[in-house]
Amino acid sequence: MRSILGISTGAIALVLAGGAPVEAFAAGSGSAAQPSATAQELAEMRAQIARMAQRIDQLEGELEQTKADAAQASTVAQSATVTAQSASAAAQSATQVASAAQASSAKAQETQIAWKGAPEFKTKDGWSFKLGGRLNLDAGYISAPDSAGPSDGIGSEIRRARLRVQGSIPGGFGYKFEYDFAPAAQDLTDAYISYEDKGLEIIAGQHNNFQGLEEISSSLNTSFLERAAFTDAFNFERRLGLSAQYATGALLLQGGVFSDNAEDLTNKNYSLDTRVVYAPKIGSTQLHLGASYHYAGLAGDDATVRYRQRPFEHFTSTRYLNTGLISATAEQGIGLESAVIAGRFHASGEAYWQHVVRPGDLANPTFFGGSFEVGYFLTRGDTRGYKHGVFDRVKPAHPVGEGGIGAIQLNARYDYLDLTDAGIVGGIQKGYEASIIWTQTDYTRLMLNYAHLDYTDAYYATASGSRDYGVDVIAMRAQIDF
Repeated sequence: MRSILGISTGAIALVLAGGAPVEAFAAGSGSAAQPSATAQELAEMRAQIARMAQRIDQLEGELEQTKADAAQASTVAQSATVTAQSASAAAQSATQVASAAQASSAKAQETQIAWKGAPEFKTKDGWSFKLGGRLNLDAGYISAPDSAGPSDGIGSEIRRARLRVQGSIPGGFGYKFEYDFAPAAQDLTDAYISYEDKGLEIIAGQHNNFQGLEEISSSLNTSFLERAAFTDAFNFERRLGLSAQYATGALLLQGGVFSDNAEDLTNKNYSLDTRVVYAPKIGSTQLHLGASYHYAGLAGDDATVRYRQRPFEHFTSTRYLNTGLISATAEQGIGLESAVIAGRFHASGEAYWQHVVRPGDLANPTFFGGSFEVGYFLTRGDTRGYKHGVFDRVKPAHPVGEGGIGAIQLNARYDYLDLTDAGIVGGIQKGYEASIIWTQTDYTRLMLNYAHLDYTDAYYATASGSRDYGVDVIAMRAQIDF
């Protein structure tokens, strides 16, 4: 290597270029070294230089590959960054979805679903919704003297087929809408909105006014297929109006101003109705004392009223009591009511006076109706329901399906209606009635009724011309509600 360092730059260049003959190079160098030794060194040098060139080529290739790998790595890094950003966005979206799901789950947990004959949905913030309804299927037989009006005999009907929705709205508001689809009575029953605040309730819409204990009690909870005769004869019905009631302790005050039934509008009739109830509980005994007042103003010079009544069963259109149309400007009603529930026993009685104000010098008649009933449960632990000034449903202590036979109840009633006064002869009815009720569950029952009705001055005469006679009725009902 030392001899190589003495070689001129041109010589190295010649060597690298493949050079001139070694001998010429050696002769021009003036060196005393032997030509063979110099040639050997040059050969070794060429080999080293060749290896260096090969290594340089290899390094240049590796450099290019490194650059290519670096470029690819940069592309991958950029792709990874985009992927990471997408993953971060997806994670945020997933978090939002999870939060929404948790909120929805929490909201779902706030909604309570109860089953009281039908599903009832309630939320903690005051919303509620319930679907309900009832079905009454009646059949019976009416036995009357020949020629005493239309021949009824066996009859049947869908007495009621109602559907309703009701519920509450936050802030103390509520609503109820019910329609009867029964072929003989397709009409609107209840349709109102309400507001409650502690013991005060205000109702606007079509609903019951306040004409007696049995009239306001639901038909689901009566002791007989039909209410006492005077409630139907004196045209007690729901009306469109605004009312308020206030309950405090055992005292209940009710009052309202009404127009007419929604099916009869738009006339200009109106009514004022009030009712007061005192219902203390002495030990396990429930007492009920009440009174009501009704005033109806009848619009128009040709306004009329008519009071009439069927023979205890609704499926017939025959009315043995009938005043016919009476010209009138107003009617006034006064009612008294009482009841006691003590264990298996109950008793109730009502009396009602309907006074008609007629135009001019015409006499003003006063008609009267009343009833008294007693009842007793044969099954241990059962009693008649009562709540908020009305009779409530019977809930068997041992219902069918839970190892019991349900509740079995016997009832008897005396029913009186007098539609004769001041020259108007609408007839008098005395009813002697009995019923047996089998309530299998809170929402199902079967009823069997019998009535003997004695008539004086009936609307229809017998073949012999008599208007004093008796009619017998036997009827039954299958009932379900939800």
